[in-house]
Amino acid sequence: MKILIIGGTKFSGRHIVSAAAANGHDVTVFHRGNHPIGDLEASEEILGNRIFDLEKLENRSWDAAIDMCGYLPQWVEDSTSAFKNSVDKYVFISSISAYSNEVNPNYTEDADLELLTPEQKSRFAEIDPNGDFGAADLGDMYGALKVLCEEAVLRAFPDRNLIIRPGLIVGEYDWTDRWTYWVMRVAKGSEVLAPGKPESPAQFIDAKDLAEWIIHLIESDETGTFNAVNRPFELTFEEMLSEIRDVSASDASFTWVSEQFMDENKVAPWSDMPLHVPQELEFLHSANVDAALAKGLKIRDLKETIADTLKWRVTIPEEMKAGISIEREKELLTKWHEQNPD
Repeated sequence: MKILIIGGTKFSGRHIVSAAAANGHDVTVFHRGNHPIGDLEASEEILGNRIFDLEKLENRSWDAAIDMCGYLPQWVEDSTSAFKNSVDKYVFISSISAYSNEVNPNYTEDADLELLTPEQKSRFAEIDPNGDFGAADLGDMYGALKVLCEEAVLRAFPDRNLIIRPGLIVGEYDWTDRWTYWVMRVAKGSEVLAPGKPESPAQFIDAKDLAEWIIHLIESDETGTFNAVNRPFELTFEEMLSEIRDVSASDASFTWVSEQFMDENKVAPWSDMPLHVPQELEFLHSANVDAALAKGLKIRDLKETIADTLKWRVTIPEEMKAGISIEREKELLTKWHEQNPD
């Protein structure tokens, strides 16, 4: 098959390119060149910006296009319009963030979606769609804008679409370090500050599992919308940290600090404590994946994901981009123990 990948050289896209090439597909990667394609086994590389350079893809045809970087509906409207008659299937990588914060636990793909508030609509109207920015720049509008992007795909490809809603994507090449923070921190050993309650749920997906499954869906000519994470209620935060300790053979111990303590000391969910959400939002880590499992999604053993992530990240000299510093962690642990003597 001929597969076009929009983006695809930074993190999860790299794994999709590799999975497609491994299965013998003819892969074209269209990207800006900010992250070199390196040793990726793509059949063709086309440098260009999806905002200005879609004409570079004219007079071509593909069995599927995979949109890795659709953040604004204007962008997706342009690309779906351009590919409407030249691509058989449009695969859009959306997000679990597309769901409303009022969904029920174990929510399925037909749960309520996020909508822009009037205030957010005003901010969205001020965005220059020709600007250079990514997902992080959209802040609290990210989920609702993904919904608008999905709607653009459905309008242009009503019967020829795949909409994938991953949770936190983890593993090798994760440039955000959000989940990787825990792998590297626990591997260092000693006392680790852990957020909230040990039994809090943890839900995410290995980028390799996501990639292999997306290629499988394309090969099977599947359509529809699917959540893409590990099974709900299967993994707790404590179990995740313990698995990391076992795989890394560290001597880490975990001190669980309360939500109140974190609030009082301005320890933020996600940025300071990646993957952690406040207790009142824990239900968001319970997306139902029965539909995805029925269509072939396979979740590898967590130990493998940890080992792959650790092996990769120790080769990267840059400081962690997420989590708190060791110095800050020591300060917080000292303060916690002073307030909560054994």
